Amino acid sequence: MQDYIQKRVLDICAYILETRATVRKAAQVFQVSKSTVHKDMTERLPSLNKQLALEVKTILDENKAERHLRGGEATRKKYKEIS
Repeated sequence: MQDYIQKRVLDICAYILETRATVRKAAQVFQVSKSTVHKDMTERLPSLNKQLALEVKTILDENKAERHLRGGEATRKKYKEIS
């Protein structure tokens, strides 16, 4: 793995662990695609550090379980502003 990719993977990992950010938010902050963040966290990070990969996986699983609630809240807020 190239050095800049390895650095990006570890930087994104640290950001997610620190802020409990979603894949989408991490992608915005690091100016990469959601696919890149997902691949970095699920495929590349385990080869660098298995323990960090498990910690990040826990956060990403929580975010995935909650995403339907976030979407509903965003829709509710959108229509509340309109009326």
